[in-house]
Amino acid sequence: MATRTRLVAVALVLGTIGAATAASAQGEYRGTAAQQRACRPDVFRLCAGEIPNVRAITACLAARMSRLSPDCRAVFEAAGYK
Repeated sequence: MATRTRLVAVALVLGTIGAATAASAQGEYRGTAAQQRACRPDVFRLCAGEIPNVRAITACLAARMSRLSPDCRAVFEAAGYK
C-alpha cells in the first residue's frame, strides 16, 4: 500500500511533463504547478526517454534520487521516497 501511495503521489507531480494530452486522456492528476516546476528539468535531464509514460518517469527519477535537484528531491522525499 505504501508503495502505491508513493507512486500516486509522485505521479501527481509528473503527470503533465511532456504528456499533457495523454495525461488528460487517462484522467491522471498532474500535480501542483510548483511540483511540476520542481521536477520538470530533472525529467528532461535524467529521464527524457521515458516521456510520456508517467510511471516510467517516476521510477526513473526515484532510481536517481542522488542526482535530483534539491527541489525535486524534496518532492520525492515528501512522497516517502528515500
